[in-house]
Parts: sequence; structure tokens; C-alpha cells
Amino acid sequence: MKISLITVCRNAEEYIAQCINSVLTQKYKNVEYIIIDGNSSDSTLSIIKTFKKGITTLISEKDEGIYDAMNKGIALATGDVIGILNADDFFADDTVLERIAEKFVETNADIIYGNLWYVARNNLQKVIRKWISKPYTENLFQWGWMPAHPTFYARRELFQHYGDYNIDFKSAADYELMLRFMNKNTTKSVFIDYLLVKMRVGGVSNKSLKNRISANLSDLKAMQLNEIRWPWVAIFLKPIRKIMQFI
Repeated sequence: MKISLITVCRNAEEYIAQCINSVLTQKYKNVEYIIIDGNSSDSTLSIIKTFKKGITTLISEKDEGIYDAMNKGIALATGDVIGILNADDFFADDTVLERIAEKFVETNADIIYGNLWYVARNNLQKVIRKWISKPYTENLFQWGWMPAHPTFYARRELFQHYGDYNIDFKSAADYELMLRFMNKNTTKSVFIDYLLVKMRVGGVSNKSLKNRISANLSDLKAMQLNEIRWPWVAIFLKPIRKIMQFI
């Protein structure tokens, strides 16, 4: 099984090397590694080029944001399975892709996802929050649940059949895509109860209360687009779920 892994970045000189190194040191080697850079103005590109032997494709050009860059990577992907690892993220250990590939083969799943830890930006030993997921059951999305996107791997044909990231949803584009893949359409998802990715705190949607509110409103729009009813009680519970899923 060939895994297409996509990293998108822009002016990520501080952390991009660790992200790439965590990919290239994976024990699983049937990996197509695609990096989409948003025309960085710092030393990001020169750092990436020091790893050029392990990178399948590198593109650096202006884009319309992080999810537009992801879509560019998806369009280039030729693997059986597609996953995303952003510049601030890194694999928890060197067996992650091996575990994911084995689980796809073992279960014939369409989607695999697992656990994620948020760590301090400059102290990777300090765990800020733990995103412990669980097996998907019908209607979980309606109650504020979602997989950790950096742990989300899907067969390439799902993108071909159901579409890429909808950039109109901005920071909620990952939520909308996972909702579309897992809830609106009939796919088989499998949860790996294992720490797959560590992410430095400070994601776009969580940088401020304003961003968090905007992201929640975009989540609601995503549910409406996908014809998913959101129970009124869930409107109040969803922010709590967002916090509790990290404990």
C-alpha cells in the first residue's frame, strides 16, 4: 500500500525540519511525500531542500490558504491512501505509518484515524491537551465530535468521489470534509487507539475566542450543507465537547 503524505507550509522555518524528519525516519517506506509551500519569504524553502532526496514533489507558489494548498497536494497524489501532516505537527514515533498501513490492509477500511496530543510550542515534553478519540458511530458529529484531522487518513478514491476540501469553510474545511466522508456518505472508518501525531499548540481556529466562535459557526454551516440536523441541545454542548475531547 502506497501512502501519499502531504505537508503544507508557509514561513515555517522554525519547525519544518522536525516535521520532515519525522516523516523520513518512518519505518514504513512506501510513502509518496508531497510538500506544498505557500511561497515562503523566510528560510523554509532552503531548509526543505536539504531533505530533497526524501521528498517526492515540492511546489512553492502563492495559494488561497492552507486548504487550497492541501487540495493542490491531493491533485498530485498517486497513493492508495492520503494523509496530511502540517509544518507544526510531527509523528509521535517511527511506527505510525506502518500501523496505519497495516490497519488499512487488515480491516479494508476507507478511513483510519487515531489519537493526538497538543504539546507546548517550545517544550515538546509538556503535554497541554490530549485528544483521545473513539470508534465512530452514527450521529456523533451532531454532538460536537470529530476525529483529529492530522491523524485522518482516507483512501484516494474518497476524494475522487466526494470531493476535496471546500475552501469556503476556511478553518472548518477539515471538519466539513470529514463530516462529508464519514457521515453523509457510506464509508468504513476504523479508529486506532494509539498516539499518532503531536501538534504544537496555536492552530488558526484556536488562536482567539473570535476565531473559535467563527469556527463553530462554520461547523454549523457545514452540517447544514451536508443536510445534518444539529439538535438544539448540542448547540450548547458542542463548546463543552470541544474542551472535553482534549482531556
